Amino acid sequence: MLMKFLKTRVLSIGQVLYSNFRQRRTRSLSLLFALGLGLSLVVSACSSNATKPEAVTSPTSNQNVTGSITVNIGFQKAATILNALKSKSSLEQALAPSGGTVKWTEFPAGPPMLEAMNAGSVDFGYTGESPPIFAQAAGNPLVYVAYDPWGPKAEAIIVQKNSPIKTVAELKGRKVAFAKGSNTNYLVVKALESAGLKYSDIKPVFLTPADARAAFESRNVDAWAIWDPYLAAAQEATGARTITDATNLAPNRGYYLARKSFVEEHPDVLKTILDEVTKVDKWAASNPAEVAKFLEPQLGIKAAVLELAEKRREYGVLPLTEEVIAKQQEVADTFQKIKLLPKQIQVKEIVWKGQ
Repeated sequence: MLMKFLKTRVLSIGQVLYSNFRQRRTRSLSLLFALGLGLSLVVSACSSNATKPEAVTSPTSNQNVTGSITVNIGFQKAATILNALKSKSSLEQALAPSGGTVKWTEFPAGPPMLEAMNAGSVDFGYTGESPPIFAQAAGNPLVYVAYDPWGPKAEAIIVQKNSPIKTVAELKGRKVAFAKGSNTNYLVVKALESAGLKYSDIKPVFLTPADARAAFESRNVDAWAIWDPYLAAAQEATGARTITDATNLAPNRGYYLARKSFVEEHPDVLKTILDEVTKVDKWAASNPAEVAKFLEPQLGIKAAVLELAEKRREYGVLPLTEEVIAKQQEVADTFQKIKLLPKQIQVKEIVWKGQ
């Protein structure tokens, strides 16, 4: 009996101890679970807060892409559309609601403008067909975003009105002035080829438009390849005679270009810029007289002369087609052929695909 009692008592005490152990274990596990859940919530909250600023400032986010951005635009006075856009302040108005601003920087020519783009101080600009070719060869991270037809009538090779030279073939052995690596440099090469001559058959004289005008008027050169509005001004002032324009020889297009990283980070801003450029382009096409009056004090060229230049050019802000890219590639290949371009490039590699 005693042994049975002791056995029963020991089992009873064991059950109580086990029950107490289970309760303490359950409370411990509950406490650990609660602690773990709390830590998880804290970590989750911290992680969530850490990712929020990145999402807001991401370049691909539409929330804050245009906000407080300053768009740096390079322009030339003779580049009608961007000059007029600056004057009208319509781009500033379009960007203002989202906090965007515009900074305009004037350049004397396309190459220094593209050098500034390479340095990151210009986001968007416009040049003739040749500067972007040399810039690409130099590793400049730019992108073609649109083109301007401009047209073959807006550039020509001219001679003095009483010059004995009547045809391109008669330029053999003569001094011909033009800007090195310019659209008229390309025109000269193609004009010579059409006449059965080589580039080496002439004596190139590399001069800026202002210096070439002085050399032409003083008869230090026999011919001058130049573009509007300087072409129209020379014709009006000297009675210069055209021996050929670029018809069937050179496309003479202009290009709207942008810094590659700007295009990648702010495609919506680029679209706004192109929209505003298009509006001004349409206005200019319909109002050559007003454009001429606007440019007259800036260029020091008579409004009547500028109006002539505006009327014989073409207008448009157009996406690059396969045909346009192929022709620009031909320009690049020609410059490499005459050893002005140091290496071969592929124009299609830097054409904006978002258009």
